[in-house]
Amino acid sequence: MTRHPGRDVVRTLVVHCPDWPVVAAGVGAEQPTVVCHANRVVATSAGARAAGVAIGLRRREAQGRCPDVTVLDHDPTRDARAFEPVARALDSITPGVEVSRPGTIAFATRGPSRYFGGDEALAERVGWIVGGVVRPLGSAQVGVADGAFAALLAARLAGPEAPAVIAPGSSRAFLAPRPIGALEEVLERPDLVDVWQRLGLRTLGHLADLGPADVLARFGTEGVVAHRLSSGLDPHPIDARHPADDLTVATEIDPPAERVDTAAFVAKSLADALHARLAAQGLACTHVVVEAETEHGEVLARAWRHEGTLSAGALADRVRWQLDGWLSAPGPARPTAGISRLALIPREVVAARGRQLGFWGGETLVDERVVRAVARVQALAGIDAVTVPECRGGRGPGERVARVPAAAVDLTAPRPAARPDAVAE
Repeated sequence: MTRHPGRDVVRTLVVHCPDWPVVAAGVGAEQPTVVCHANRVVATSAGARAAGVAIGLRRREAQGRCPDVTVLDHDPTRDARAFEPVARALDSITPGVEVSRPGTIAFATRGPSRYFGGDEALAERVGWIVGGVVRPLGSAQVGVADGAFAALLAARLAGPEAPAVIAPGSSRAFLAPRPIGALEEVLERPDLVDVWQRLGLRTLGHLADLGPADVLARFGTEGVVAHRLSSGLDPHPIDARHPADDLTVATEIDPPAERVDTAAFVAKSLADALHARLAAQGLACTHVVVEAETEHGEVLARAWRHEGTLSAGALADRVRWQLDGWLSAPGPARPTAGISRLALIPREVVAARGRQLGFWGGETLVDERVVRAVARVQALAGIDAVTVPECRGGRGPGERVARVPAAAVDLTAPRPAARPDAVAE
């Protein structure tokens, strides 16, 4: 959503597709299924939840609760590829569609709401459009509120056929009774949420009632962002701003790329270039537009937003997901020619918080060379050809260690699942 000077919130519509990793795998809701990442359940089907399986459980505990459960590996590329038709369907509503993550999409309602006759009419139309794309395996829930965070929670409370529309100016009252655990997914800081819970802050209203200065002094910038979220204000970082046009990076692809692995190799280099250009100015990206042009002059574009900051690896992942969604699309939705030009356009940046380059355990030039080497091998052998080990539960040695595609993990971040002690006996 675009921020307007002098405004604290933007009226926003969010489409949330529950259990999207399960839906993207083509599994019906009634079949007991879980999607696991790093030996933890990250998504469940309705059938698995009915058997007592919950997100966050270890793989073996989930299998113990439901012996018939089907276990699938987490595949963000598959999720993003399957979600592209949903985003493409909403292009007829507004060109300002932004993907937060596969399964969740948002856009500002100011223009579309006026055109379609109000927030309620717009939400019903969006629900009907998206529902036609995701059925019969999945469903779509639509929420409208002041700010993306309130709209997301409203969407999660909405029914498949009944959008939830929070009246303007009522987002803080709507958020107040919600559990503070709702911040975990947005902040990606479960440790911070756990501290608040142990301090007795059980709801978003409890956090919103604290003074902003006190929150900043005790919990820093992330605490202030959480405070604004809880208060129904703009969820984006306070210091976010639109960058200059010269930060855009682009490259010509000759010959044009018609395969995902070829385009992904170019995307990785482009993401590294954008990240380096931003870092040289002390900036980090939170909102980027992936733009591709084909040999026949077709222009494809999709916006991706992250509530934190996009690292070079996260940028490359989103570009690869988007290219896969375009180049793997069926029939008329697929480009008629290979991609001849690729560009990354940063739409919103914040001041970078810096990184520590330590002697032991920190990022080094060796780390960067390893990541580049992996990208080169992926370009030659295919995205899924390069794998890394991951420890899992099992009785025999062959079950305890599995190989997962390197493209599905962040090689620049710590990987507890790669250690044998990650699996509790």
